[in-house]
Amino acid sequence: MRMMTRLLALATLTLMAACGQDTAPAPKVQGGPALWQVQRGDLNGWLFGTIHVLPKHVDWQTPAISDAMGSADTLVLEAADLQDEQKTLTLFENMGRSPGLPPLEKRVPDTEKAALDKALSDGGTSSQLLSGYESWAAAMLLSAASQQGLGVSQDDGVEPVLIAAFKKAGKPIGGLETVERQFAAFDTLPEKAQSALLVQTIHEAKGMKALYDRILTAWSKGDMEAIAKEDKIGEQPDPVVEEAILVARNRDWVKAIEPMKGRPFIAVGAGHLTGQNNLIQLLETKGYKVTRVQ
Repeated sequence: MRMMTRLLALATLTLMAACGQDTAPAPKVQGGPALWQVQRGDLNGWLFGTIHVLPKHVDWQTPAISDAMGSADTLVLEAADLQDEQKTLTLFENMGRSPGLPPLEKRVPDTEKAALDKALSDGGTSSQLLSGYESWAAAMLLSAASQQGLGVSQDDGVEPVLIAAFKKAGKPIGGLETVERQFAAFDTLPEKAQSALLVQTIHEAKGMKALYDRILTAWSKGDMEAIAKEDKIGEQPDPVVEEAILVARNRDWVKAIEPMKGRPFIAVGAGHLTGQNNLIQLLETKGYKVTRVQ
């Protein structure tokens, strides 16, 4: 389940301003989401594991998080330009479409065609609509479509709240990468790996609500072990996909963090902070002291 939890986060944040009805109950935050202090040399900042889309009325700003936000001198997101919806959608269309692509059903094994039809129908979309997209982009759109009934929105996610708070305080906002870099991680995958990603999306579409509910509950109380267990449930991703989408990006993020000084508040998806070659492990190998504070 590891790779699709990452895809879930990226696809929803990138491609949907809101989805579904306001039906998902707001979880009671117990203990609060995970927060770490990160120190090395002239850097003394924080690392916060976010969830990109939320139901309304989730009060995740505990005193520890609010204090860290107030003490920080800059906000660092996965990609600062991700909030530019028009730019993001334009990049997605430019990078995700190609002429002369075969129909979507031709890109999956015969044994998966019935599951594909069901995922498309349940998501309210069709092969005709998605066949103009490369397989990675079609997978992303299918994942987004399967979330329509979750009752969550990027507008209620963590990042807009962080951006508003830091803007109000007059503090700068940066990113560890660009939206183009995020999409390029998918766009440069070989077709075999893209097809595998599409098949895995089909498999996981039917359990999207249960998956999201479990992740949301774990995130709201900072249960990183539970989030890590989700990564081990079900089929594992193609190693080529995992390297490109997760591990390589984590390594690039470490390189982006190394020149930083001062008190940055670094906010990335919580899924990047669990599992093998997660961001915390990679930072520690570079001599950073990473201490859980919540």
